[in-house]
Amino acid sequence: MIRLCSSSETRAKLLREAGIAFIQSPVDFDEERLAIDDARTFVYHAAKGKLEAARERYGLEIPILVADTVVAGPAGEILRKAADPEEAERILRLLSGNEIAILSCAWLLRERLSFVDLSATHYRFAPFDEEDLERYIAGGEWRGKAGACMVEGFCKPYIRDVRGLESTAMGLQVEVLRPWIGA
Repeated sequence: MIRLCSSSETRAKLLREAGIAFIQSPVDFDEERLAIDDARTFVYHAAKGKLEAARERYGLEIPILVADTVVAGPAGEILRKAADPEEAERILRLLSGNEIAILSCAWLLRERLSFVDLSATHYRFAPFDEEDLERYIAGGEWRGKAGACMVEGFCKPYIRDVRGLESTAMGLQVEVLRPWIGA
């Protein structure tokens, strides 16, 4: 049994599908206060901040699992969660026809074990259809998604090439974590 310190339904779904027993206990950490431009450094420190907040709030009676995910655009820029439809459209137009990297950093902490993994999955997209893009933005499914991207949803039919694990792009690299979780 582990404590997933995330409110992400996608991360919970990945754990359920992997047969890993968990309880979901969200933790607050304001990653927006991190003044870091490099995607790898940012996602590492965001996950570490969540880990520290989770340990302080819950202790280690149950092992803690935290994760953070960030999208690095074609020029390596961090594409955060869009604040409004206009920003979502700007970000999605950067993705259209380009390659991005989705980075997830996960920490597992037990009394005598600290495991961290920072993985990346690279996607190359075909150009997005204008009508599909407009429907996706209007539907609001991009809200709360790093880079306004849902590789398991809207973006899936536009994927031309993938290098890496799909679970990493979905926010939790369960295949890498499984041996350390002990499930």
